[in-house]
Parts: sequence; C-alpha cells; structure tokens
Amino acid sequence: MASVLDIRRADERFHTRTGWLDSRHSFSFSQHWDPRNTHFGLLLVSNDDTVAPGTGFETHPHQDMEIVTWVLEGGLVHQDSEGHNGVIYPGLAQRMSAGTGILHSEKNDSWTLTGEPAHQDPVHFIQMWVIPDEAGIRPGYEQLDINDELARGGWTTLASGMPRHTDRRAIGIRQKHAALHVARMRPAETLEIVTAPFAHLFVARGSASLEGAGPLATGDAARVTRPEGQRLTAGPEGAEILMWEMHAAVSTA
Repeated sequence: MASVLDIRRADERFHTRTGWLDSRHSFSFSQHWDPRNTHFGLLLVSNDDTVAPGTGFETHPHQDMEIVTWVLEGGLVHQDSEGHNGVIYPGLAQRMSAGTGILHSEKNDSWTLTGEPAHQDPVHFIQMWVIPDEAGIRPGYEQLDINDELARGGWTTLASGMPRHTDRRAIGIRQKHAALHVARMRPAETLEIVTAPFAHLFVARGSASLEGAGPLATGDAARVTRPEGQRLTAGPEGAEILMWEMHAAVSTA
C-alpha cells in the first residue's frame, strides 16, 4: 500500500494563550477537544510552548506517560517529586517517565535563586507525550546533551525504547515501538525520512520540502502512514526537524 501523507499547518493547531503562556497543540489537549484529532501512532501530545520570563508551570501531576522535552531557545527549570532538578537548554534531551505518579514544575530560568532577574527572555520548547508499553512503572528521569552528535549532521536519535537503538547514545523511553530523531539541517541538505508504519515530522524551526507533500514551514507537521523513505530537503535558512518513528499505534478498542 502507498504512503498516506497528512499535512497539518501551523495555524491549524489548537491555541492556548494566557498572560504568561503561548501554546500551540498538534493534538486535542486540555480544553481543546476534537475526537478526530487525539493522537497519531503512539504520539498523544506535541505542544509548542513559549513561556514568559519569571513564569512557568507550577507543580502538577502526571501518571503513566513518557514525556520528552526539547528546548529550542532559552532555559527551562525542571523540578520533580523524585528529587530531580536542573536547567534544560537547547541540545539537552530530557525524558520524564511519570509511571505510578510524579509531581513536577517547569519554569523559565530567568530568575536567580535570590529572586533577582537574570534575563528577560522567553523559553521556547516542544513537549511530546507517548504512552508507555507498560503501566505502573517506577517514575524516572533522564537527560543527555547531544549537541556534538547534532553537529555531525544527519538524523540523531534523541530518545528511543526500541531494542535496535540500545547501542546508541540516546535517552531511553519505556516504549519499545517508538523512537524520536532530530536533525539540524543545513540549507538545501536532503535527508530520507524513516521507513515505519507511522512517522510524525514536525518543523521546529526553518522550512523544508517533503517529497510528495511540498513545502513545510515552521510549525507545520506531516503525519505519514507507511512512509517509504521520502526525501526531506531543507529550505534556504535550514531547518530543525523532530521525527517520531513508530511501529504501533494507540489502541482505540
């Protein structure tokens, strides 16, 4: 069967805007609900968040979810009930396994420990959720700087639970049917997308052209069912692409 390409444009996403948060949702999220747009493959959430200085998400719970965060600009302070804390910055991959239950907060790092403003820059990040292949696991956390790998070009595996990626330098997720890859593409560079039952491509920055679909701008996504190695070519300013490879889908039974 031939590949099926479903292009979702940036301005078609659900939009949440408050005084401190500007968030675009690729799938149904929070008060935004469309039964026709709840997931793709194993991916349930892909939020494109910008958080103002001195603000952020206060402590809140998660359960039975693998959460991967990728910062594009600025710094994001993470703290959780398992004792993990730190600043996530561009090129630092982060995964939180919610498992049986975890509390965490995520805030712009623009304030120092003394309460003095360090800068007035927003933090921009993509947060993605996939369901684990086993419920009720112990909560966990992992982070890894992959800037050196990204600088070499091509696809870099950011996070994976797939057995064939166990020998790679990547963070682990508790989902054996999924992996997340990222590429910082130079202008006019061409890469092939993964061959898998499901591939979700998100243009985090820049622009690109996908074979069979045409131009993709910042914030656009391509949901590809049965991809066959289609070529992806970066635009004149280059592109940063997040690509989920998935070999199963959420059961709707």
